[in-house]
Amino acid sequence: MSDPSNYDPIGTLRGATRLLMTIPLRPLQGDRFQPTGFPSLGAATYQTRDGTKLLVESAQSMANRLEMTCWDEAKNKPIGELDGISHVTVRREKDGEAGGFLTDSMRESHRLGSPYLLEGEDRQFFDELKRALRASADGPIDRRNLAQTLLRYDIGCLIHGVFLAKKELAGGRLRVARALSAVIEASGVSVAASGGVKNDHVNPSGDAKSGFGNVPFSRDEFVAEKIEMFVNLDLAQIRGYGLGEKVEQLLTLLALFKVRKLIDGDLRLRTACDLEPESREITASKPEGFVLPSLESLTQALRNLLADDSVKKLMVHTTVTFNDELKKAKETVKSANDDEPDAAESDEDTDGTAN
Repeated sequence: MSDPSNYDPIGTLRGATRLLMTIPLRPLQGDRFQPTGFPSLGAATYQTRDGTKLLVESAQSMANRLEMTCWDEAKNKPIGELDGISHVTVRREKDGEAGGFLTDSMRESHRLGSPYLLEGEDRQFFDELKRALRASADGPIDRRNLAQTLLRYDIGCLIHGVFLAKKELAGGRLRVARALSAVIEASGVSVAASGGVKNDHVNPSGDAKSGFGNVPFSRDEFVAEKIEMFVNLDLAQIRGYGLGEKVEQLLTLLALFKVRKLIDGDLRLRTACDLEPESREITASKPEGFVLPSLESLTQALRNLLADDSVKKLMVHTTVTFNDELKKAKETVKSANDDEPDAAESDEDTDGTAN
């Protein structure tokens, strides 16, 4: 690589419509691991023609984890390598003084569809977004303008999807499906039952309902013949936005950057679910032979694009305020928007809600 500025790590993807990768994983230590759990369901096991399988991490949770590879928790902003990408920061003012960080579209499950952006008393950003979308309640949606607007305010919406469930925004019809999705599954699984006891050395026979006393418990973990992460990047959808070759490159590089950074980084999904890839060299099953570039090469290519004025001018960092009272659910009164479509009822699972 004699000239890093001209290096193109995704050149072989230009004719492909889909990028599919299967990444074998294993527990970092031992054999047991704790899968994700769901309310009223527990661990999600299911039967296939190949035997019992287990959902280790859902697509919704993986979307959150991929997004967080780009976020600096200490500074409450995107990581330095991605300086210049579009996102919306929400701040809270107190008693007329400049307030602190509240949240960011990169942290919100619905990204630009976050209630902290669309439901607050301060309507400035909502009105700006509405004008940019130019979408009426009736008639076809201008998909290219929608993509341009999402790129301008939050590029992550074009990768992880978004649903703007507001009646004032094209009747709640503005949505984009995930272009990048991932899930972790385990095959040949069986339960590794164990247990323990919460000891109270002061009052072993105390009232357990109040947190006192010795309390025995059971615990189910799992072992598996194999654990795999499946990654699916819809390259045709990215091209279908109609945003031009440089933006297509940016979105593709950003998606691959998220996958590589997650794989190279911390896959400790839960206290008892610490995984690692069996190999750092990841080869795609489609298109055949594509190798996931190194984090260094992806970072350099992203920096080159983000430094390009023709790309940089398409994105902005927006700051809004949310000073509404933070009410508990039981205090919430019926609003004028209760007849709007609910994202949870959508046939497109495009939010990044964690389990």
